[in-house]
Amino acid sequence: MKFKLLNSESLNTDIASLILRLLFGCLFIHYGYTKLMMYDDILPKFPDLIGIGSKTSLILVIFAELVCGFFIAIGLFTRLAVIPTFITMMVAFFIAHAQDDFQTKTLPFVFLVLSIIIFILGSGKFSVDHKIIKLNK
Repeated sequence: MKFKLLNSESLNTDIASLILRLLFGCLFIHYGYTKLMMYDDILPKFPDLIGIGSKTSLILVIFAELVCGFFIAIGLFTRLAVIPTFITMMVAFFIAHAQDDFQTKTLPFVFLVLSIIIFILGSGKFSVDHKIIKLNK
């Protein structure tokens, strides 16, 4: 027991995955909800970074943050839900903040890396995905 802290094996990947999903998902829900509530104020200033129009871009960002953030938090279609958040953070990091210093684009970078980690880890045992798979067996 005393050597468990020195062991290189995971203590509990499912709990780590749960904590990561909840943190990531809830932060995205917060950002998406804020954008949704301030939609009319944000829209005139929101840039058209990928050539699909500002309105469409903002709607897609709100979808990625709010809807996909919720799916990630509860662990429903986790790997699919993390793809729009990954794309959103790619655009934020590499296009929207391309000319900014790294300090300014740290948050999109962290979210980008975390989305990759969540994709690799999956939703884990404490998720809706796990319950659905368990029911279908």
